[in-house]
Amino acid sequence: MTTAVSPFPSADVCIIGAGPAGLMAAETLAAAGLAVQLFERKPVPARKFLMAGRGGLNLTHSEPLEAFLARYGSGRGLIEQAIRDFTPEALRSWCAGLGEETFIGSSGRVFPKSFKASPLLRAWQARLAGMGVTFRFSHHWQGWSAQGDIIFDTPEGSQAYTAPAALLLALGGASWPRLGADGTWQPLLAARGVDIAPFRPANCGFQVAWSPYFIEKAAGQPLKPLALSFGGRRIEGEAMMTAQGIEGGGIYALSAALRDAIETDGHAILTLDLRPGLDLKTLAQKLGAPRSAKSLGTWLRSAGGLSPLAATLLREPAAQGDDLATLVPQALALRIKTLPLRLEAPFAIDRAISSAGGLRAAALDGYRLRAIPNVYAAGEMLDWEAPTGGYLLQASFATGVAAARQILSACGKNLAN
Repeated sequence: MTTAVSPFPSADVCIIGAGPAGLMAAETLAAAGLAVQLFERKPVPARKFLMAGRGGLNLTHSEPLEAFLARYGSGRGLIEQAIRDFTPEALRSWCAGLGEETFIGSSGRVFPKSFKASPLLRAWQARLAGMGVTFRFSHHWQGWSAQGDIIFDTPEGSQAYTAPAALLLALGGASWPRLGADGTWQPLLAARGVDIAPFRPANCGFQVAWSPYFIEKAAGQPLKPLALSFGGRRIEGEAMMTAQGIEGGGIYALSAALRDAIETDGHAILTLDLRPGLDLKTLAQKLGAPRSAKSLGTWLRSAGGLSPLAATLLREPAAQGDDLATLVPQALALRIKTLPLRLEAPFAIDRAISSAGGLRAAALDGYRLRAIPNVYAAGEMLDWEAPTGGYLLQASFATGVAAARQILSACGKNLAN
């Protein structure tokens, strides 16, 4: 049994979801003088943001804006204007305003000098509290009642709140569900006629049908140096072998194209260069040296310069390694430089760094839902995806600002605030 109550008589906007998009929207709205109340499913805000901070908190990227925007592929239209209005430079300035200076790393990625998320989040929460933003934690959104009230599961039981003048949803995607964003909001909006693209894993690893021998020898080991190629793109990086397959930075960079190919063809062939620093001709010459009494693995390491893991992978059936001993030096060098690895399926979405899918562009007028009056959305629940490198957080921050500004415009507020 629920009772409809008003959370705050003076609340102008309620936001559901206290991740980067929701928090940035709350700040933008409060700075313009609106009373804001923010609901969060977890007992603390921004759990996924904090988890990302364990790796140094890659906030954004320093590359030129046009190249930056191209990283969003087919979802660019949903977030382009938001990023043009709240650029990577603007994000860095915002961080500095919270006392967290940033720097550009050797790869062009931007990090806070502390390399942590927690100091930034603490300063941010303090700022929001000082602006009058009110938080309600441990509130799991359950949709609307027949009367239009907003319903939450809470530690005290089910509660319903009178709908505010504007409601902003910043509920995240479907990756890392233990941190709060599990995509369970999809049927709630679909029931109201909102057009939603199914969620799919992004920045993910892939299943490989390894042999038991390879799993025993290689699981948990990094493969480097390495270059990976698919769909006309070549990425130099590294990969991690797991009992289920392969993952890591190089894999994530190609994961969208690999995932789409598997959906179309049932599998994808990823090409690995196990000696990226050596040209084919030189490698063939080295492999032409007499093998003598050396085992194949020892010879591949000594003559070919392969790591023990690379030599093991080269002989793996999943990488067409069953005919290795019969290859002449030129063919063997070509196999090392263009090793085909069959990928069977993406890892499950709960193991993915991010997700693709969500509210389609057709469901939105700017960031307002066409099907539901006075309801807006921002962040990863929109149908865009991006590689790692700061692009995910930048778009989340920027769409939070953009959705809030649209609400302000609807309220007739001065956007300069």
